[in-house]
Amino acid sequence: MNLEDKLAGWIGPSSNTEKDKQDRTERMIREAIDAHEPFNSCSLKVFAKGSYANNTNVRSDSDVDIAVKCTEALYWEASEKGCNTPGEAYKGIWTPAKLRAELLSAMEAKFPGQVDSSGSTAIQINSSTSRVDADVVPCFSFSYYMKNETRDGTKIFKTDGSSIVNYPVQQMENGTAKNKVTGYAYKKGARLLKRIENVLAEDGSINELPSFFIECLAYNCPDHVFSHSTWTGRLRAMLFHIWDNLQGDEPTSGRWVEVNECFFLFHSNQKWTREDGREFAKAAWNYFGFK
Repeated sequence: MNLEDKLAGWIGPSSNTEKDKQDRTERMIREAIDAHEPFNSCSLKVFAKGSYANNTNVRSDSDVDIAVKCTEALYWEASEKGCNTPGEAYKGIWTPAKLRAELLSAMEAKFPGQVDSSGSTAIQINSSTSRVDADVVPCFSFSYYMKNETRDGTKIFKTDGSSIVNYPVQQMENGTAKNKVTGYAYKKGARLLKRIENVLAEDGSINELPSFFIECLAYNCPDHVFSHSTWTGRLRAMLFHIWDNLQGDEPTSGRWVEVNECFFLFHSNQKWTREDGREFAKAAWNYFGFK
């Protein structure tokens, strides 16, 4: 098999069988929530997020991320004083601890013996012959108020006392827009990079990197990178752009962003660094023997 055929085989999404397992997993989690009586008095939005929802997942990263958002309470922050006038404080029963406890109870009733609650963020549902692994994430409505706009996202309260803000809707919208403008090559390119990362991590060429980080590397490649006529050409262009643009320290302008475009890709609190991106691009370039 020549290189172009090999790469063309790596751009596809999960197989139909794997997709069926993913869909079944999501459906069963929704059924568990619907059947849990305490949730009858709670306004919830249940939705898939991450690679599964954005169609950038590959077989070895085929777990399902499901957000369970309580809209009873709205958490918020402001970029500067005066951006938002606070309303009355929420006085109901749906605290972060209450939401997590009830969600855990619902999952244990549906998946007895298959629930792992040891993580600080997600409740994990272990896979079976008919399901994939799943992360069920309890979260709340969140708004970030700026002078001229408001960003709506989710706020996750971890069991260690810290919290995380995510913007899954923006991630999906931006990824879909870039996919369209690149002739539907962006998401294929993201899946290609993820499969390459899996191979490189498995053979010890690099340390394992988060799937979301690899997706962001693809997102920060200019649209013209995806305009090459072959996947060999597109891959070379992606890897060169990543390597060349991640040299040196973080710049003060033109910084790379997450797919949601609400956070910078590189900062002190991230799990990855500019060097991780460079080393991934270098290892991939060498793996394929590009000159």
